[in-house]
Amino acid sequence: MTISNDTEFVHLAWQRDEKELADVGFAMGADPTGRIGRLFGVYDEGSGLNLRGTFIISPEGQLLNSEVNFYNMGRNIDELMRRFKANLYLARKPDEGCPSKWKDDGDATLRPGPEMVGRVHEALTEGQTA
Repeated sequence: MTISNDTEFVHLAWQRDEKELADVGFAMGADPTGRIGRLFGVYDEGSGLNLRGTFIISPEGQLLNSEVNFYNMGRNIDELMRRFKANLYLARKPDEGCPSKWKDDGDATLRPGPEMVGRVHEALTEGQTA
């Protein structure tokens, strides 16, 4: 779901006219008062606009990941999907950690602990799930 300060009519116009949004199949929520933006801490009182926030929330309501960018910073769907998949993986294997280059099941993970301090590079280049 996306939410912005725009009204539902502006969202409809964007979806009809902006080719980048032609295949969007999810809900676009309207937050013209900034209430939801304030709730997530992305509402900019000075401009009356929401910053670009991306939040991954579990079905149980737990915040798993958040990223906030300024208005003119685009987001990368491949990176968002990597983080989404990493959170799904970590929900199954909470004792492991997914490094920044982790992309999918089978990629090297880490087992955080004192023995890993200063050895992350070595563990990843050795291809271990440490």
